[in-house]
Amino acid sequence: MPIVKNVSRAVSQLLKSSGCGCGISIVPVRCIGVSPRQVASDASFHSVSFSESDHPRVLITGGLGQLGVGLAKLLRKRFGKNNVILSDIRKPADNVFYSGPFIYADILDYKNLREIVVNNRITWLFHYSALLSAVGEANVPLARAVNITGLHNVLDIAAEHNLRLFVPSTIGAFGPTSPRDPTPDLCIQRPRTIYGVSKVHAELMGEYYHYRYGLDFRCLRYPGIISADSQPGGGTTDYAVQIFHDAIKMGKFQCNLKPDTRLPMMYIDDCLKATLEVMEAPAEALSMRTYNISAMSFTPEELAQEVQKHVPELQVTYNVDEVRQAIADSWPMNFDDRNARRDWGWKHDYDLPELVTTMFSFLGSDSRIAQAN
Repeated sequence: MPIVKNVSRAVSQLLKSSGCGCGISIVPVRCIGVSPRQVASDASFHSVSFSESDHPRVLITGGLGQLGVGLAKLLRKRFGKNNVILSDIRKPADNVFYSGPFIYADILDYKNLREIVVNNRITWLFHYSALLSAVGEANVPLARAVNITGLHNVLDIAAEHNLRLFVPSTIGAFGPTSPRDPTPDLCIQRPRTIYGVSKVHAELMGEYYHYRYGLDFRCLRYPGIISADSQPGGGTTDYAVQIFHDAIKMGKFQCNLKPDTRLPMMYIDDCLKATLEVMEAPAEALSMRTYNISAMSFTPEELAQEVQKHVPELQVTYNVDEVRQAIADSWPMNFDDRNARRDWGWKHDYDLPELVTTMFSFLGSDSRIAQAN
């Protein structure tokens, strides 16, 4: 829209040269449309309509994190390999790159992200790009940019192109004034981390876009997620993944949380199943846009005892990280997920014993157990 740009530039120069000390601001001109960044009404794109029987065209942002690769694998089995595009700003491992479509996508680059959505006829978007709790506290400006500015780009593009958008939330969206045992879907949310603040922001903005622009926004508050496929990524609950790696490699583990710190947890297969189920649920079945989901709740001490059933010689010590401990102490101890179980039939498969057995089977602990014996 060169005319609009030229007019805005001319007015801006006029105000700068007027010598007026009053704080006059220029409101950017936007085209009228269904989202804050709608394209001009005469823009021409190749339009393809999808019936309900067609598979969605899926984009996953931040796809090289803990959940993206596993989600891509699940969705490709469901919808076909070429219908699910994994994206990130990092270079993928060979096995990930050759397992299906992968592209570079920076969520802070609005134009690039919009081109990806248009050129690949995306209909579903899973937005996993985010800095986690402990990492975010170490770099608040970067967390603010990725977790909030990036979200705004995704929301605008999703509304503009009528996407079904999934944005994960977290136990970190609650704070020390929230009820902790159990924590319901709707209650006081006053988190004290930039990660938590950004997730509350995402929940509320997604709900706003749903009512204001008709965006099909869906969100789940994940508990701590445990997976054998990825290394810990800087989250407060990552001790529950690290213990398995250390038990196998070294036979000893140092936990950075107190032994009685109870937090809700979930095995990754349950997490991915819930994510797909809520995305496939009929819109009329959803009574809210953001749901708690839960599977189990345990302490580091309880997890260590279960792990020691498989690796009896495991030595566990505690060296409390005050930052992580303060974060954990402000989080829920148990999630109330009755609304998810009622509205769209959520049901978990893994409790603590099944979780531990499955983790060791994937991480190959049999050789270490045999060596110990």
